[in-house]
Amino acid sequence: MTSLITLLEAGTSPWRREWDDATGGHQVNLLSGRRYCGANPVLLSLGMHLRGSALPYWCGFGEAKALGIFPRKGSKAVHVLRPQLHHHSESELAGAGSAAGTGDCAAGKSAAGEAAAGDGAAGEGPGRSWVSYRPVAVFNAADLEGEAIEALIEKRRQAAELSQRPEPERLAAAEAVLNSWPVPVSFGGDRACYLPAADRIALPDRAAFHSATALYATWAHEAIHSSGHSSRLARDLSGGMGADGDGGRAYAREELVAELGAVLLGHRLEIGTAMANHAAYLGHWLELLRESPRLLLQVLNDARRAADLICPEDPEVLAI
Repeated sequence: MTSLITLLEAGTSPWRREWDDATGGHQVNLLSGRRYCGANPVLLSLGMHLRGSALPYWCGFGEAKALGIFPRKGSKAVHVLRPQLHHHSESELAGAGSAAGTGDCAAGKSAAGEAAAGDGAAGEGPGRSWVSYRPVAVFNAADLEGEAIEALIEKRRQAAELSQRPEPERLAAAEAVLNSWPVPVSFGGDRACYLPAADRIALPDRAAFHSATALYATWAHEAIHSSGHSSRLARDLSGGMGADGDGGRAYAREELVAELGAVLLGHRLEIGTAMANHAAYLGHWLELLRESPRLLLQVLNDARRAADLICPEDPEVLAI
């Protein structure tokens, strides 16, 4: 969290980067090539930025060691979040009470577990089910050394080149996903926004955007906002730009959800993200993060749930 605050103070949103045609833009496991999912692409993009790395390839210490690959001295891991499903039957609940704070999130309820509060879903049988998140350490390929490392990196690069879809195909797919989102969009005017009272997205004319990817990235940002409507994920959309006190904090938090949710959609749709570094946003986010260090994990959870609602991930290509 300290590193993130330092980057924001420098006027940088470290999870935002242009789409990388050379690697496919996905954060993937160095050995299996499977993509990291949920909110993890944001955490790994931050990790890449902190290292100045251009390699979106990661692996754990144990799996690297098995191939004779080791982290360089002084290198640091990034912690991704692995979901853990828990379930208690009715008899267990009656006999022992809820044990939601046990298991992988035992240490005084981890911040990741608290971020996932309310995210559990009922299981097939009677009782209670919920999801917590366990931090798992992974190392960036740029921080690894050993005889096998160069061949593994080249293998990942070649696989990315083969799997990368042509731009027209990616743009058509993004249009289809965003058009299928059941919130009407009106084009025209000079601003992009979501109007909660009308449950409608407003965007400038298509011709006003500098590129098709900029249009879809902006559309994705507003779609994330609309996921917070009371009929969907019911986030607090009461804040407004320039508001003081609770209204200002609610606005800043929701903008951070929309920013990170749009980044996740950009990864899934392979369109990147085109949000600008707004000084007002950065200032509000810094204020919030200083007040509550756990806020980022909570916001990441909200952003992931929003992205999942609009564009669910393909489980066949995912790692964690």
